[in-house]
Amino acid sequence: MSIPSDLDISRSTPLRPLPEVAEQLGLDPGLLEPYGTDVAKIRLEAVDELADRPAGRYVLVSAITPTPLGEGKTTTTVGLGQALSRLGKRSAVAVRQPSMGPTFGIKGGAAGGGYSQVVPMEALNLHLTGDMHAVTAAHNLLSAMVDNHLHKGNALDIDPHRITWRRVLDTNDRELRNIVSGLGGHADGSPRQAGFDITAASEVMAVLALSNSLRDLRERLGRIVIGYGRSGAPVTAEQLRAAGAMAVIMREAIKPNLMQTTENTPVLVHAGPFGNIAHGNSSVVADRIAVRGSEYLVTEAGFGADMGAERFFNIKCRNSGLRPDAAVLVATVRALKAHSGRHRVVAGKPLPPELLAESPADVLAGAANLRKQIDNIRLHGVSPVVAINAFPTDHPSEHAAIRQVAEEEGVRVAVSEHFGEGGKGALELAEAVVEAAEEPNTFQQLYPDSADLRTKIETIATKVYGASGVSYQPAAARALDDYEANGFGELPVCIAKTHLSLSSDPALLGAPSEWVLPVREVRASVGAGFVYPICGDMRTMPGLGSHPAAESIDLDENGEIVGLS
Repeated sequence: MSIPSDLDISRSTPLRPLPEVAEQLGLDPGLLEPYGTDVAKIRLEAVDELADRPAGRYVLVSAITPTPLGEGKTTTTVGLGQALSRLGKRSAVAVRQPSMGPTFGIKGGAAGGGYSQVVPMEALNLHLTGDMHAVTAAHNLLSAMVDNHLHKGNALDIDPHRITWRRVLDTNDRELRNIVSGLGGHADGSPRQAGFDITAASEVMAVLALSNSLRDLRERLGRIVIGYGRSGAPVTAEQLRAAGAMAVIMREAIKPNLMQTTENTPVLVHAGPFGNIAHGNSSVVADRIAVRGSEYLVTEAGFGADMGAERFFNIKCRNSGLRPDAAVLVATVRALKAHSGRHRVVAGKPLPPELLAESPADVLAGAANLRKQIDNIRLHGVSPVVAINAFPTDHPSEHAAIRQVAEEEGVRVAVSEHFGEGGKGALELAEAVVEAAEEPNTFQQLYPDSADLRTKIETIATKVYGASGVSYQPAAARALDDYEANGFGELPVCIAKTHLSLSSDPALLGAPSEWVLPVREVRASVGAGFVYPICGDMRTMPGLGSHPAAESIDLDENGEIVGLS
């Protein structure tokens, strides 16, 4: 079947006026702030106006460990939301805003695809209402105030060698990863080693996603630790008197963005923290609005269930107080074949022909990853539903192999063809999700706040990743001791590692065992409210490196987009 390009589908979709889309959520038009005709901000008063309504079912979409191409979580999230609407359920979708770094790289945008998209897709992928730029500006304002404080005499006695706050931009730029700043004369500042990360990796982005209100945002920004004084005490944005100005810059960015799917289902797009070096989930504020305005809220978490889903359960739900009712685990034939170790998938290159040949045996050989990710959802007391995201190159025998594995694990399973058919293609999945969400569950977090940081790290490593233990580099061990001494011990942990394996080594496929998680560095995102151990080479993690630019983004003579990958 020939399917038009995503851009053609997006532009041919009849859009409903946004007040009508908002009405599906029970939102008064007065709560909307239009950005043109197809996007609107939702005023924060909506949280209180909907607070008395019963909460709808809260459904998470996660996945098995993906190939470098991704396995279609956003497309599945959108398709499921559309299918629930077709079943007569008032549904809504909540997703992250894409970073323009991956959008202009091999990975492309994050609007979904085919007939299960957030539209207009070019608006979503190309900086939307400017939230990314606000995060960038607020983050870099704090960076500038740190350097200005040093230049003006350093009254807080900040140790220049222990400044942990870098700069950000929403572009992949390898040359800026590590730099020396402040070169020139005295008026140009104090020279020191510095660097840039991508905006989606900013702690300000994580703060935006986890804040419950504007006041909460302001307080979290004040708790950001920019480094340490020569005495060893942490220095905060509040001490630098930067948090108020940062909050002013973020005053519009904290309002969720309202859009719609190709079938006019409401979509809230808000915040975009990466799922490998941050918690990888859209905002608490958006979910608090949408879960009260719908019967079913479908949201997604970045990368596999060992990463985004674990953080959804243990970080996001800990902040929001919301309890999930079901989880979808997206699986594809190509990813399971890749986990067999018999095929190699490379971003930007065609799939190898042998991977496309019919082979249920290869699917079953890679099924250990699916089994472990099912277990990772169940660890949290939530019912998983396996969604087989169907591709035209799949074979019925391969789908049957995935069904066999799911049935052996005692979980619901459905083939979904939402990319080519929209909500109609996801009806079997939607019916399975409704059944799962109606069942009582025993949702729980993996560890209490009171557990020490090493216990939290080791709990995730052994229970979720399947590691046999954890090793700590001396610097990481010292950092953990310092964080405990500084009162950060009750924060949850967000382990930064590769997204291409359950382990910290991208070459270990399937469900590796008898390996040790190496913690080489530990950082604290006190404003966001988590500590993140770094396990592996940060330069290999998406968002901190550089990707080849896409070649299919073109304009005509009038400046209109005529091609967008």
